Amino acid sequence: MGGWTRRIGVVAGALLLVAATSGCGGGDSGEVEAVGAPVGVTVDGSAGPSVGEPTSAAPTGSTAEGLGIGPSRTPTPSKTTGKPKTSPPKAPPKQVPKQDVPPPPAVRPAPASCTAPKYVGPQASRAEVKAALTTAAGVSYWPVSAPEIKVPVALVKAIAWQESGWQSNIEACDGGVGLMQVMPGTADQVNNRFDKSLDIRKYQDNATLGANYLAWLIRYLGDLSGLGYSIDPADCVDHVDPCLLNAVISSYNMGPGTVLVEKPDGTYDLKVSNIRYTDNVRTLMTECECLAF
Repeated sequence: MGGWTRRIGVVAGALLLVAATSGCGGGDSGEVEAVGAPVGVTVDGSAGPSVGEPTSAAPTGSTAEGLGIGPSRTPTPSKTTGKPKTSPPKAPPKQVPKQDVPPPPAVRPAPASCTAPKYVGPQASRAEVKAALTTAAGVSYWPVSAPEIKVPVALVKAIAWQESGWQSNIEACDGGVGLMQVMPGTADQVNNRFDKSLDIRKYQDNATLGANYLAWLIRYLGDLSGLGYSIDPADCVDHVDPCLLNAVISSYNMGPGTVLVEKPDGTYDLKVSNIRYTDNVRTLMTECECLAF
């Protein structure tokens, strides 16, 4: 027992010697200086103004409700085989002040005196409409700061069919105008944001306004959510998955504020605020008779 006591004493003494020769500043502590802290972004979710992309207030309105000409059915999950699809991984989301997030759009009930849409001026032919929608989808609306953003022509055609049935001269009771049922306030803000002078009642300009607004939504929601700018349908598990494509479609109908879910850390997730509308448009992207025109 005495031998063991002497051995324990030697070990304890060695430990005390090691402790005495080390100190708080006696070597590399492993601590590094934090760099690259998030900075604020502009009201549209971008990192700052770019050449040819003037800034202005973010759109807070939404387009009119769809006129119900698309398929109306109970949304069902898409059939999948093999390994289920999952949403793409998120990039670090950009920090945006809460006041910069557009609020849900105010409800604009149709005037009591308006019971049906009206038609103003001549109707463009389907061939003319197809050409206008195709041209609008081919424009790069963020040529400097986000040139990779593309608005699929199938999406533009599907929304135009859902909203107006490709009727270029229709005006809804709630104020929606033309092919894309653009609200006058949305047209004003898109024109201001992108330094344009597009006429909401010219069918070519109306198509461009709708596609331009879709491009803005892709940029805005993609930045806030950290999902990037891909709106490939393959990124979505089904038509009600909170992927970027579904959120953009829902936002076109209800406004971007309705699809944003703020988390305790100030970042955002996405949701689908109008499931039936979103499901209709997603279905029209592949099944619309308009695709054959």
